[in-house]
Amino acid sequence: MVKREALLAYRVEVFKALADPTRLEIVEFLRDGEKCVCEIIPAMGKAQSTVSKHLEILHRAGILDRRVDGKRVLYRIKDPILLKILKSVDDLILNRLIPLAKTLEVLKVAKR
Repeated sequence: MVKREALLAYRVEVFKALADPTRLEIVEFLRDGEKCVCEIIPAMGKAQSTVSKHLEILHRAGILDRRVDGKRVLYRIKDPILLKILKSVDDLILNRLIPLAKTLEVLKVAKR
């Protein structure tokens, strides 16, 4: 049985890995499937060393898988459940924004 502290540590590792705009952008870029590092780097518009560091963090956290094909290193999202998690986060954000949008509409009407 995994101790509660160990479970929390695993969760923290995953959330820390996702708590960076570049890493979230990488995950979004890989949403449609496996890509070569040679495709990921230019798409991120950042230095090769920076992108490689972020890919390594995502890989160590168990978020990405990688494989070598000749000279190419290919990355993919390890488990599609991650996309469901991101969708849930998007839904959470949307649920916070809908009441604000309704309030904004009320204010616009009142201002007329």
